[in-house]
Amino acid sequence: MTTAVDLQTSDAILLDEHAQDLLFREARTANAFTDEPVTDEQIAAIFELVKWAPTSMNTQPLRVVVVRSEEAKQRLLPHMAEGNRAKTKAAPATALLAADIDFHDELPRTFPHFPGARDLFAGDEESRARTAELNTGLQVGYAILGIRAAGLAAGPMTGFDADAISQEFFPDGRHRVLVAINMGKPAENAWHDRLPRLGFDEVVTTL
Repeated sequence: MTTAVDLQTSDAILLDEHAQDLLFREARTANAFTDEPVTDEQIAAIFELVKWAPTSMNTQPLRVVVVRSEEAKQRLLPHMAEGNRAKTKAAPATALLAADIDFHDELPRTFPHFPGARDLFAGDEESRARTAELNTGLQVGYAILGIRAAGLAAGPMTGFDADAISQEFFPDGRHRVLVAINMGKPAENAWHDRLPRLGFDEVVTTL
């Protein structure tokens, strides 16, 4: 049944209905994948979308390791929560999305109109870590949309030993893995039933 809200919003979105479905309405968190590979070209194309995510002072702290090889999977799986191991093993690729705590070193290049930007963060690692994690979180949301835009399903997870995975795949100790995203073509029965979403009036207040 079409509701009043549907009628009011259907003409307010510039994306066509197919794109809206692909990115939002019909997109689901996938728990099973086919063995069709995720290609280098797809990974690069996804990044070319994700890099446009907004971040404060253009900090861009997201750093990514894409796990595809059997050897890399064997390094990853012991650190995943038990309920996430089987689907991670079966996924053709798993992206580890990490926050670079030393993002400030790039600010002379990414925020060049403010020469003092790097120095604002240089002496306060605690503040820098909070900024890195918040802005990486923004980029994670774009990463999920980028994966969907490539015609792949995304299975984001936070059930893992973040310290162990960070050390395993970012051994410099300057990166913190926040989210792992399985990605690939969805297999049959890849989804759980759709769970309820909060309604507009429960979430949005217009003043």
